[in-house]
Amino acid sequence: MNTVTDLAALVEQPFELLRELERRSRAAVAGKGTGDISEEWVGIGFRLGQENFVADRDQVREVLMLPEAMTRVPGSKRWLLGIANLRGHLLPLVDLKMYLGSGRTSLRRATRVISINHREVPSGLVVDEVQGFRRFMNSEYVEQAPQTAVRCERYLHGAYERGPDTWPVFNFYDLLESSTFLQASAE
Repeated sequence: MNTVTDLAALVEQPFELLRELERRSRAAVAGKGTGDISEEWVGIGFRLGQENFVADRDQVREVLMLPEAMTRVPGSKRWLLGIANLRGHLLPLVDLKMYLGSGRTSLRRATRVISINHREVPSGLVVDEVQGFRRFMNSEYVEQAPQTAVRCERYLHGAYERGPDTWPVFNFYDLLESSTFLQASAE
């Protein structure tokens, strides 16, 4: 089948048509014609302070607006902002920047909550901004994560480099499973 026929067959399936167009566009940009682009990694881009990070999309359940109401937890550390009722589920909200020792996250219009897709430790991480999906080719990955102003090196697993931009890969599961994160009570 030729390319025109392949796309014409998808006219009645607009989502699949868009997916195929995107696949072909990305493959063409990567210099691979209409070949397979299975060497692509997709993450969620977010900002802490002035630095950009990316996390595996499988670790993110959803991205939410900061709730208007949350209940402070007595006797908890300052980085635990409180508990919020989000769609009938109680979710602890953590100021990620404060947890990392880099000051409080400014609560602005762009501030978001990243709900982590973790079975045993439900958490919402408050970040300065979520920048949406970020797609990288596996060839853009480097093992060595760069130094960051936000002290989070122990949670970084390499980075993706594209042109002048470097996107450190933040592992949310390592964060949630760390002993310091699980000890949220004030001393």
